Amino acid sequence: MFSGIVEEMGAVQAIDKGLAGAKFSILASVILGDLQVGNSISVSGTCLTVTHIEDHSFSVDASTETLNCTILGKIAMGTPVNLERAMKLNARMGGHLVTGHVDGIGTLRAREQDGNATHLTVEAPEGIMRYCVTKGSITMDGISLTINAVTDRSFVVAIIPHTAKVTTMGLKQVGDYVNLESDLIGKYVERLLQANGTLPSPPAPIIDKDYLQKRGLL
Repeated sequence: MFSGIVEEMGAVQAIDKGLAGAKFSILASVILGDLQVGNSISVSGTCLTVTHIEDHSFSVDASTETLNCTILGKIAMGTPVNLERAMKLNARMGGHLVTGHVDGIGTLRAREQDGNATHLTVEAPEGIMRYCVTKGSITMDGISLTINAVTDRSFVVAIIPHTAKVTTMGLKQVGDYVNLESDLIGKYVERLLQANGTLPSPPAPIIDKDYLQKRGLL
């Protein structure tokens, strides 16, 4: 479990892709202090397990499913990534409850400056937009953010200078992809309401060419 408060930006040092997935070597410094093999770590919002540690880097493995459902399948060597160790229950929680289980990939559609903040408009899949509410929380590339506005197909978040400086949000450009995780509480509430019949169950997905392409099956 994570809080969405990024501890540092790392960089992908090496990628070894195979039929069963990929191994990533990631340069880091701050998080290596008490990191151990077997620990969970959030890499741009994706919960992965540390498999190897060196003086200035660590390694993680990603399955084919993870590569297809997150931006990890699209990144290259040298790509900056947001890093956060699993949170401690006796520490202050500055963000919101984040599992590191990415719900889908969004696309940055607009980047506008407003005073000292940068407003980012992100187009997201319908399955994510259903949980987006104004002033609610969303995790974007592992960062806990507050939603400022919502439309049918997109939402807007404001990035303050500090966040832009210490995370990848300061580097993202229009057209770039981002990992998205909806608010955990909203998903549980919906599931409970569906179970007692208060809400209808979500419609079954339409298995067409677009559906298969988005999941890397074509």
